[in-house]
Formats: sequence, structure tokens, C-alpha cells
Amino acid sequence: MNRSNRTAFERIEQMIIVSSLLLMVVVTVQPVLNLLAISFSDPAQVPGMSGLAIVPSGFSLDVWSLLISHPNVQRGLLNSVFISLSGTLLNVTFTALMAWALSRPDLPGRRLWFVLVLVTVVFEPGLIPDYFVVRELGLLNSYWSVILFKMINAWYLIILIRFFEEVPKELVEAAELDGANAFQILWRVVLPLTRSALATITLFYLVYHWNEFLRPMIYLNDQGMWPLQVVLRQFVVEGDKAAIVGAQAMNNYEGASQISMRALKAGMIILTIAPILAVYPLILKFFTKGTMSGALKG
Repeated sequence: MNRSNRTAFERIEQMIIVSSLLLMVVVTVQPVLNLLAISFSDPAQVPGMSGLAIVPSGFSLDVWSLLISHPNVQRGLLNSVFISLSGTLLNVTFTALMAWALSRPDLPGRRLWFVLVLVTVVFEPGLIPDYFVVRELGLLNSYWSVILFKMINAWYLIILIRFFEEVPKELVEAAELDGANAFQILWRVVLPLTRSALATITLFYLVYHWNEFLRPMIYLNDQGMWPLQVVLRQFVVEGDKAAIVGAQAMNNYEGASQISMRALKAGMIILTIAPILAVYPLILKFFTKGTMSGALKG
């Protein structure tokens, strides 16, 4: 619609929508910018900075030099990357396979299998039974205790089933006439047409694995296996500054011990959320694409 043809009510409505979106952006981005500003500020000036500051007071890389060079942070980052990538790959693979099977109307006992999936949503086991299962499987103090948990999320499975059911039967039948088996149909026909759904559940699984801290904290007794979120909790929540700057520096009041605890927390939080924020733009482009975008290109 031409701007000149808009009524006064439509212009006011658009102004309200734009203003609301801008307010949401400010409320969302400002805390992140404040953390960035604190982490890059001169440690001596950090205590006087307000929670609304978005420009560093002075400039210093002491916080980042300390965090990036610290062995616990390095190991935590590598552990988080390994757990998140391997877990997400297995999650998406098995979710897609099960969704493809349950989306087929000729599957024997399809309704029963679907009911069993819904039962897992309503009657999810607690932490104690889950701990006993992990212990009996011999997975304590193993990465698999974290990676294998909720291999298939019931909600994401249902989302993918609905997308698979929207794939035209004509395309599937044409592939069958060409001699394609079930796996070839899934890989070459169905998955290219449902990239938006796959991107969505991939992002959900990735965020879940990256943010998980409770299970690693319970099942991973070796600190060298802790992901970054557990390191963050030990430092930020428990206030264990010695875990980052070192007990010797704390006792002698040397070097890193003079860095503000507030600046260290800000840097650690940014270091934890930055990788997952960098993934969003890579996957976001798939969200706006419809199910049949691939078919239209063919």
C-alpha cells in the first residue's frame, strides 16, 4: 500500500508497532552492551560504572587476556563445543528418522507409537530415576551421560512429523517409481523440502546442549570434563574468584587479583553467550523459507 493512501489510524498503528519493536531491541541489547563495556573497561574504573553504561570507561584487555588464557575456561569451551555439536548431530539425525517413520500412514501400529511419544511428555521421569539409569549403564563421569539425554525430544519430533506430512504424496510416489528406497526418499526428497523445520529443531537442540549445566554438574565429576556453563556457574554464581585468577595471586594480591570481580563476571558471561549468538544469523535465514521452497526451485 502506498504511504499517501494510508489512513491516520494505519499510520498510528504502524508507529506503535515500530516503537514497540525498537523498545524490545533496546531492552534486549542494552544489557549485553553493558557487559561488553564493563569487560573492556579499565579495571580501576569498573566499580564506578552504572548498569546503563554501554561505552567502556577507559580501555583494557586484562579481563579477556586472563579468561582466554585460563586452562579451565579453555577446556570448558572445548567441552561445550564437543558436547553441543555431537549431541545436536545425534538429536537431529534420530529425530528425523523417527519423524519420517511416524509420518508414514502405512506404518504398523502408528497410532500406538504416537501415543507412547505423548506419554513421555506427560510422565517425564525425575532426576533420581534418571541418575539410577545413568549409573546402571556405566555412564557416570562420561560425556555420553550428557549427550544421550533426551536423544529425541517429543515436542520437536511432533513438529517434524507435521512438516513431513505436508510433503506431497506425489513427490514420494514419484521417487518410489524411480526405485528409491525409504532412506533415499528421506535424504533426497523430504529433507530438502523441510529445511526450515530442520533448522528450527537444530537451533533448539543446540541451544539446549550449550546452556545445559545441571546434568554435567551432577554426572561429570572430573573438572576437566566440565562444559563452559559449569565453569561459569562456579565462578559467577558461587563467586569463586580464585578459580579464575589463582589462589597464589589471591593470597599475594598480585596481578590478576586486582581485576574487578564485576569485570570478570561480565567477561565470563559474554564469553559464554557469544558462540551461541553467532549461530543465530546462520540458521535464521531458513526460518522464513516455506516447506515447498525447494520444490519450487526444481
